[in-house]
Amino acid sequence: MMRSADDVLPTHFADRDALIAHVRALCPWAEGEASPIVGGATAAQQRLQAIDPLRYAATRNFGAGAVSRLSPYLRHGVLGLNAVRNAALAHDASPMRVIKFIQELAWRDFWQRTYAAHPGWIWQDVEAYKTGFVADDYADTLPQDIADGRTGVACIDAFIAELIGTGYLHNHARMYVAAYTVHARRVKWQAGARWFLHHLLDGDPASNNLSWQWVASTFSHKPYTFNLDNVRKYFGGLVDTSPAANVALDASYEALAQRWFPNLEGAR
Repeated sequence: MMRSADDVLPTHFADRDALIAHVRALCPWAEGEASPIVGGATAAQQRLQAIDPLRYAATRNFGAGAVSRLSPYLRHGVLGLNAVRNAALAHDASPMRVIKFIQELAWRDFWQRTYAAHPGWIWQDVEAYKTGFVADDYADTLPQDIADGRTGVACIDAFIAELIGTGYLHNHARMYVAAYTVHARRVKWQAGARWFLHHLLDGDPASNNLSWQWVASTFSHKPYTFNLDNVRKYFGGLVDTSPAANVALDASYEALAQRWFPNLEGAR
């Protein structure tokens, strides 16, 4: 069956505003503003030229740190790992001074190779939970208040708002949201991973799902945890970290362990 010219989606637009208008016409149900992340080879090259591998090593865990934000372009093949590695090496004569940046590229490659070797691991628990609970103790579906970013935990809600509004979230913040979802709310990591893939512009089943498993402890030797002090250290001034607005996280690691993992011997 022949398709008419009207059936073919356009691929060229006068500018980004025209593209956004076209997408809104196709998807009238879409809400909110378009993500500030700009696609395409030109934007990718601009991002690549702006990387700072030396500052990255010292600040990557901070919300305002020198992260590259290249992941959407890597995810969709606009950039390759080799090109990014070479760009990082060009910043300094000593490869060891940019090793942390290159290690993160290696982690991405590791996730991809693990996915290729064990495709079943992407949606199945690699190992049992090390939380004192079994998989059946976790909810299969994501609670609506988490999906909407209305948990009542201010920092978590701010991170979720960024995820939904921009399609991007700092990796450290992703770990916070994942840990809150799995450990504080006892939701299966699969539900959270599926939710992230729905929103993330760099959403990749290998990196995303295996990272959720790492947080959950089904692909690591222990669960990843955090508390409000940790959020304040790395994101203070960027999100609300006041104790009154984050009661669920305002505790020591020991107290949170007793609350989140009451069945574990070390948590009692």
